[in-house]
Amino acid sequence: MARTLIEEAREGRVPEEVKLAAGREGVPPERLARRIASGRAILIRSLREPERAACVGLGLTTKVNVNVGTSTEVVDLQMELEKVKVAGKWADTLMDLSVGGDLDEIRRAIIRESRLPVGTVPVYQAFVEAARRGGGAYFTEDDLFDTIERHLKDGVAFMTLHAAVTRELALKALRSDRLIPIVSRGGDMMVGWMLCNNAENPLHARWDYVLELFREYDAVISIGDALRPGALADSHDELHIAELLETARLVKRALKAGVQVMVEGPGHVPLDEIVWDVRLVKRLTGGAPYYVLGPLPTDVAAPYDHIAGAIGAALAGAAGADLLCYITPAEHLSLPNVKQVEEGAIAFRIAAHVADVVKLGARARKWDGEVSAYRGKMMWDRVISRLIDPESAYRVYTQFGQPRVKACTMCGGYCPVMMAAEQARRAAGASRQ
Repeated sequence: MARTLIEEAREGRVPEEVKLAAGREGVPPERLARRIASGRAILIRSLREPERAACVGLGLTTKVNVNVGTSTEVVDLQMELEKVKVAGKWADTLMDLSVGGDLDEIRRAIIRESRLPVGTVPVYQAFVEAARRGGGAYFTEDDLFDTIERHLKDGVAFMTLHAAVTRELALKALRSDRLIPIVSRGGDMMVGWMLCNNAENPLHARWDYVLELFREYDAVISIGDALRPGALADSHDELHIAELLETARLVKRALKAGVQVMVEGPGHVPLDEIVWDVRLVKRLTGGAPYYVLGPLPTDVAAPYDHIAGAIGAALAGAAGADLLCYITPAEHLSLPNVKQVEEGAIAFRIAAHVADVVKLGARARKWDGEVSAYRGKMMWDRVISRLIDPESAYRVYTQFGQPRVKACTMCGGYCPVMMAAEQARRAAGASRQ
């Protein structure tokens, strides 16, 4: 049997794809290979453009994921493919969360179009197809595992699997006094299956078989958080923590089997709980990459959840979170359109860099230093070319026409940078006299 990436790294080899990723990240290849071997970093492959593989984890730049996909209410493949193009500009990974239309056709079209590694949530398709047959949550275990393998064969690079929610936890959640008992769509589908079938979560009960599948394709498992809080009041309650403990056990079994794995969380979390949430997850999982959904530090921001989420994401990233799942302005209200996908992606791209300024120090701050140096000299062409979105920056810079002075139109002739430069010239002249 072919060796997985983890196994090759544990044997002291540095695969070519790891060398390429290390070069992009600016870290020694041997160091990156050791982190992959220990499970503290993962490499998520891109089928269409191998050089766009996303390396996620310790000592690496904070990555951004963009979600696309149809709903039962809106099925427009062309719109989703436009979102894929937007993701290719701003993100590092992409997830297809489709539940409406021909799910095989949509997934395969997205994989063909995407320059990025593509992830999915296979229980969506198993549930939807069973519902279309009239079965709903009565999809069989074989239906679920066949769907997982179908996605793997299509080239899906990573999958969210809600494997840590047990039947006992599901029953506790439904009987709890939570404001929102279950906010995860995939998690709710698994809970429904367990209740309807009076059986344990098949992903949990047959975790060893899941690992065999992912080992064969050397794909990445993202352990979903079915019981993540959907409201601040539910943050870090007994259910949230209990599922996290089970997640940590599954992470260790995956690494022992040579399968790359990351952890999802935490949903709606107050700002003062975000840092210790990241530290807790890292502690329990031995430093496994953490894929944060938001986190959202308020429940009242829609339709500006992309801003609220970016605040939480920047703090989480600075504390050590590795992959940020973006949020759009449409979160909690609607399927996002293309423009809203881009707004969310940009907000989280900024959050990722803000995190890296803290997490990576000089490596990340070099960019800020270049922009500030050009700004201090009022070299606008160079300033704009180095900003996160030069095209939009230039439109704003010229929205009232080209400034008549060297400064921008905000301060105009009273720009402190411009006046200080003139004062410095006068001081220099006076000192020479």
